[in-house]
Amino acid sequence: MNKIKYNETYSRDMVGYSKNPPHASWPNNANVALQFVLNYEEGAESNILHGDTGSEHFLSEIINCMSYADRHMSMESIYEYGSRVGFWRIYKEFYKRQLPLTIFGVAMALARNRDIVDAIKEAKYDVVSHGWRWINYQKVDVVTEKQHIDQAVNVLTELFGKVPTGWYTGRDSPNTRRLIVEQGNFLYDSDYYGDDLPFWMKVACHDNTEKLHLIIPYTLECNDMRFVTSSGFNTSEQFFNYLRDTFDVFYAEGETCPKMMSIGMHCRLLGRPGRFRALQRFLDYIQKYDKIWVCTRQQIADHWMCMHPYNIN
Repeated sequence: MNKIKYNETYSRDMVGYSKNPPHASWPNNANVALQFVLNYEEGAESNILHGDTGSEHFLSEIINCMSYADRHMSMESIYEYGSRVGFWRIYKEFYKRQLPLTIFGVAMALARNRDIVDAIKEAKYDVVSHGWRWINYQKVDVVTEKQHIDQAVNVLTELFGKVPTGWYTGRDSPNTRRLIVEQGNFLYDSDYYGDDLPFWMKVACHDNTEKLHLIIPYTLECNDMRFVTSSGFNTSEQFFNYLRDTFDVFYAEGETCPKMMSIGMHCRLLGRPGRFRALQRFLDYIQKYDKIWVCTRQQIADHWMCMHPYNIN
């Protein structure tokens, strides 16, 4: 058996803030910073119409779906529900309540639906680049991935009139973070699930320099994707209970050590009425509390850079 050399260099940070996380100092002395994230991916998933070799097989009602070297008509219609109906159900709820929303927007998908682009602009929602395509980049070559990052920036800038400063791939590669740091426009990324607070990291670049980069962690557990996994939520009640319990723990901890809570949503998933009820119930629930900050991810980034700049010590 190989023995671990405890003093050897290890590329992963297993320690983080340890037992002394910083006091977040959220606005209005909030115990919890809450961000609601709506992933908009419909129209950018794997499809032979997009030049792919097979159909989509991820995050849909068809659990354990196979990818076909042809069009998968059922899968296409499931994704289309998100753009045709689901987005609007979620959008109207947040608009009615005048709550901020962050859109993780896949550029190809948004370019196919200008009505949704106009609605996002009208509501002044925060738009984070969710890449050019909604595909798995684990085995995509670095040249192609860089081209997709640049294309996403260009298209989102054209659609919304400003350059995106936040990034989330969702199915990233070992090259993704370096590429977006080298791209130069991104203040932070959210391709990380290992903390309850933002943090800084040094990213090694190809020119042998290290650049400081902010990480704002995201969530795969307070996320509607668990409705379509083999072991996850079956009813809106289960999702609501999980969100409520998570919030309650964060709120209690926040009396001395405030945290952030992210809620991940998808148009084609939570946009279905039987699941949507969980969102309505949770929004009703949190509005009973005063010491919360419902915000966007860009607001989190701005706050952290101002209140918790990188400490060179």
